[in-house]
Amino acid sequence: MREFSLPALAEIPADASLADVVFRRATEQPRAVVLRRMAGNAWADVTATTFRDEVVALAKGLVAAGVEPGDRVALMSHTRYEWTLIDYAIWAAGAVSVPVYETSSAEQAEWILSDSGAKACFAENAEFEGMIDGFRDRVPALKQLWRIDPGLDEIIAAGADLGDDAITARVSAVKAADVATLIYTSGTTGRPKGCELTHDNLLADVRNAFMGPLAQVTTIQGASTLLFLPLAHVFARIIEVGCIEGGVVLGHCPSLTEILPFLATFRPTFILAVPRVFEKVFNGVEQRAISEGKGAIFGRAARVAIGYSRAMDSEAWGPGFGLRLQHALFDRLVYRKLRAAMGGQTRYAVSGGAALSERLCHFFRGVGITILEGYGLTETTAAATVNRPDRVKIGTVGQPLPGVAIRIDEDGEILIRGINVFPGYWGNKAATDEAFAEGGWFRTGDIGELDDQGFLTITGRKKEMIVTAGGKNVAPAVLEDRLRSHALISQCMVVGDGRPYVAALITVDEEAFGLWRERSGKPAGASIASLRDDPDLVAAIQGAVDDANKAVSRAESIRRFGILDVDFTQEKGQLSAKLGLRRAVLMKDFAADVEALYS
Repeated sequence: MREFSLPALAEIPADASLADVVFRRATEQPRAVVLRRMAGNAWADVTATTFRDEVVALAKGLVAAGVEPGDRVALMSHTRYEWTLIDYAIWAAGAVSVPVYETSSAEQAEWILSDSGAKACFAENAEFEGMIDGFRDRVPALKQLWRIDPGLDEIIAAGADLGDDAITARVSAVKAADVATLIYTSGTTGRPKGCELTHDNLLADVRNAFMGPLAQVTTIQGASTLLFLPLAHVFARIIEVGCIEGGVVLGHCPSLTEILPFLATFRPTFILAVPRVFEKVFNGVEQRAISEGKGAIFGRAARVAIGYSRAMDSEAWGPGFGLRLQHALFDRLVYRKLRAAMGGQTRYAVSGGAALSERLCHFFRGVGITILEGYGLTETTAAATVNRPDRVKIGTVGQPLPGVAIRIDEDGEILIRGINVFPGYWGNKAATDEAFAEGGWFRTGDIGELDDQGFLTITGRKKEMIVTAGGKNVAPAVLEDRLRSHALISQCMVVGDGRPYVAALITVDEEAFGLWRERSGKPAGASIASLRDDPDLVAAIQGAVDDANKAVSRAESIRRFGILDVDFTQEKGQLSAKLGLRRAVLMKDFAADVEALYS
């Protein structure tokens, strides 16, 4: 199939805005819990009335500080309650929010504030405030810089004498076609570009998703989710908006390192994450089981979970009697504990940002947590396709959202058109024109296939295709996704463009390495650097490479690999915010290691 679309379920009125829901919910459901925030070591409810009052108070402070409709207001912070509060206050003031990743370097932050022409900026802490102060003289449009910690009392006090009607008027003046936010792309190549997302884009995306594909997930009694991805990323942002719009209770977790205790106390009914999070959860549980001498039991439990999930798709009557018995046994011994670690109430998870291995999708569904893979880009307001709870096809990223059309171009590139597609890049007409094909189709740069039911499969990245010296086209993601599913491997990059064969650079997961070192009888203090050429470690990685090679032809297979003694990091600019590889940076940083693979 070359093209597939579904009709929209929700049309957005021309006068709609993102801030409307704050006032509507406070009027219709004043005592309804909208969010929960951490107060000490416990979660405190935030009602619709409380949230409206806090949004209005902060919006009045923005207006009093000189923020005009259409002005850009930047925000650099970890994921927290104040992030959402500030976001909605900016929209209530009629302004445009400009998120800055908390991992951004000074140069990246300067570019975003300068390119967007931000008039004001919220910085979470003294560190971020100091960074911005360091280049403030080179960003003349920036008039105000506020710090979130220790509180927002100062800016709120500045607007205390302003009447609430000033904010009501600002909200009423906003149109659906107005720009709501500028989200800068992760910039795997070149300078990040500011994607203009309108109120219409965000509202259409969430309303059509929550009314259609995700209705079964978001409308259950007591639906809630915990955000732990950066809210500067469009994936987390669309969930923020969707929860406020759809009546799903929202909580925030500042980092992945704190996710397990937050999940245990918040107990969400569904979560969202990038594939690396699910890989880390699986690998962590597997490694703990091995260290406790229960590796064989976990291995068997994993195989049963995967087999059980596969049987749900392949057998007319579902899993057989024997498989159901084994599944029930391992549910008591293993699966229940894993669900408890994720809060005990999670039955669905939404995965996006990159491909999740089919094996892990089957594993999690087999233990009772169905992962709904989706696909989209910043330019498509995150979600363009997603699997549905009642229509899951593992190995695909689902069907288009209502109101979205997917087309496969002659060269295999995925094109998207619909309610969710952005109007263009901020101040960059040339890039905007280049991004669209005839008829208003957005060029994603991804390669894919549509089946006869409209399910989309991502097969590669157009710009990342490797062409070997022998002329063989190789999609590195297929191999990299398979490699990263191995417990010992943290990150990897497949290389081979213009080379005689395909090779790979591989980094080792430090936590898994410690357990492997102990089990393998290596010296207690031995580092990855000291053991990178150890025959046992090389053999373990070779096993992962051999498994990955099963997914491709011999001409596409990895012939050599190198183990690095350092990991790829966001801080060094080697990974994007969604943990995607910045290949140009990595090829430069590890040029000597790449050359060694071909010496």
